[in-house]
Amino acid sequence: MMTGDKQATTSRRSLLAAAALAPVLAGAGPAAARTMPDGAAGAWPHLRVKPVTTTESDWAAVAQVLGRSGNLLRGTTYHTPFPRDDLHVVVEDDIVITPALALGAHVAFVRYADGSTMCMGDVAVTETELQQVIDAWQANGIAQTALHKHLPAHSPDIWWVHVHGHGHDELALARGLRAGFDRTGIPPATPSGPPSPVDLDIAGIEAALGAKGSSDGVVYKAVFARRETICDGHLVLPSGLGATSAFIFQPLGGGRAALSGDCVMLAEEVQNVLGALRQGGIQLVELHNHHLTENPRLFFTHFWAVGDAVELAAALRLAVDATNVVPTSGV
Repeated sequence: MMTGDKQATTSRRSLLAAAALAPVLAGAGPAAARTMPDGAAGAWPHLRVKPVTTTESDWAAVAQVLGRSGNLLRGTTYHTPFPRDDLHVVVEDDIVITPALALGAHVAFVRYADGSTMCMGDVAVTETELQQVIDAWQANGIAQTALHKHLPAHSPDIWWVHVHGHGHDELALARGLRAGFDRTGIPPATPSGPPSPVDLDIAGIEAALGAKGSSDGVVYKAVFARRETICDGHLVLPSGLGATSAFIFQPLGGGRAALSGDCVMLAEEVQNVLGALRQGGIQLVELHNHHLTENPRLFFTHFWAVGDAVELAAALRLAVDATNVVPTSGV
């Protein structure tokens, strides 16, 4: 008799589970995706929510809250830089870091087909700012998904915090981010003039890397994006957002450069990339994640080197060839 009760209970549970899954199996669409556990995105690709195309004017209210304007990338990603022009950071006792090399802070906003908005970013903060900035973000619903270093021994001590938010009130997200920024020394935005040539062998660097990059007149930068479709939970990330390798060269004169940046990898690529970088004499600074719920899982390594820029680019090419990326400029 007890066996029959157990069988009946199991049957009822099976029926309830099937009923609960029925809307999902029928392709209930983005509304159902919003209620899915984030880790389920890979199991139900037909319920992934894609970004929608916007214009810069669509983000005017966000720009007003942030206190500065941004620019639209690839028709979907509203990107706003917050360079730490207020900081004087020195690495290895004598190399002064420009904000464009490794002291940039930035946030990006993306709208989705379900009416929601996601924001994410990477923000450089000083040791003394760090805890109060995190407190402000947490009080305003902005999550921290990584806390790490971009540079080897440097002064003053700087930390880099990855932030993430998602909801249907994009202005609340912007206000939450601003609450943290207001607890830093980030200065007001200043207009920049047209870029001038950088003192580097750009043709040699690009030949060594096998890709073209861009220059802002201060540094030269080459960016590579993952070829896979990357999801953060059930949200599809636009290409080039949160899943890129960035190689940045700051000229030091005589063809030499300070190199900083990070390389994005799948787990099975990590050791080959680390080995390639060390083979080229490039220092490893960090190995970590930038996200919490992305699929496929991504790892990032930050690195540092000083030397002939073309030789450094050739060393980086080995790391690029060990990953499934495609070159892109202006990301």
